[in-house]
Amino acid sequence: MADYVLSCCSTADLTQEHMDNRDIHYCSFYYELGGTQYRDDLGKTISFPEFYRRMVAGEMTKTSQLNAEDYCSYFEEFLSAGKDILHLTLSSGISGTYNSANIAAEEMREKYPDRKIIIVDSLAASSGYGLLMDKLADLRDEGMGIDELAQWAEDHKLNLVHWFFSSDLTFFIRGGRISKTAGFVGQVLNICPLMNVNFEGKLIVREKIRTKKKVMKAIAKKALELAQDGAAYADKVYISHAACREDAEAVAALIQAQFPNMKGKTEIYDIGNTIGAHTGPGTVALFFWGAKRED
Repeated sequence: MADYVLSCCSTADLTQEHMDNRDIHYCSFYYELGGTQYRDDLGKTISFPEFYRRMVAGEMTKTSQLNAEDYCSYFEEFLSAGKDILHLTLSSGISGTYNSANIAAEEMREKYPDRKIIIVDSLAASSGYGLLMDKLADLRDEGMGIDELAQWAEDHKLNLVHWFFSSDLTFFIRGGRISKTAGFVGQVLNICPLMNVNFEGKLIVREKIRTKKKVMKAIAKKALELAQDGAAYADKVYISHAACREDAEAVAALIQAQFPNMKGKTEIYDIGNTIGAHTGPGTVALFFWGAKRED
């Protein structure tokens, strides 16, 4: 068993069972729903179907990143038990939590000078972030030490590819990520934006595709173009979705048909409360290992 803790944020959008089975620890973001604040606890307090149902019904959402004090409290539990920590944060391209974690790490190093705390910006989000954590858990279990594992994460995190689409622009418009005019036109024309996370960990709209059926084919084509070894891809694929399981399963079927050598079946997860507060329902995200993100 490793003498260090492998850790991430709740925004890795894995299940509690997965986290427990892989011995991955996590700290919870905060979100508001209908004016009440909750911890993002992987759907335990408010289930994902209820969360999205209440969003659609008109309850407003808001999210809060972890601050340095939150991280200090979280880290101290492990440090006081004599454990070192490798913590990967949600992408700095969409959250300031990386800075908060570094501030906390500096404070904790002064208090626990014999302990090691390494912070890595994942440049990832949702279950793509989760897929990165799963790979790190594999390498840890194979005996990789904390320093080598941290370096591996830095060297390979941009090979974790994210593509996603949304068939409902309501909450992208509400959050200001799409203008009201563009959103109105998009809804009338049944446009589903195809997006990715770039090399800076930022969400970028790449194409505007009419109809959900066509955007599903387009996202599967991107996977074939960019996946490591193309059609011979032999690693894992994760999908996350926001209250649209059938759409996620349809994409999974396309992926499994074109990657017959992939490791296991496509794993499907819910987009959690923090990420989902910004996307709203109707979003499907696809994650795999492939060509390095360079633009």
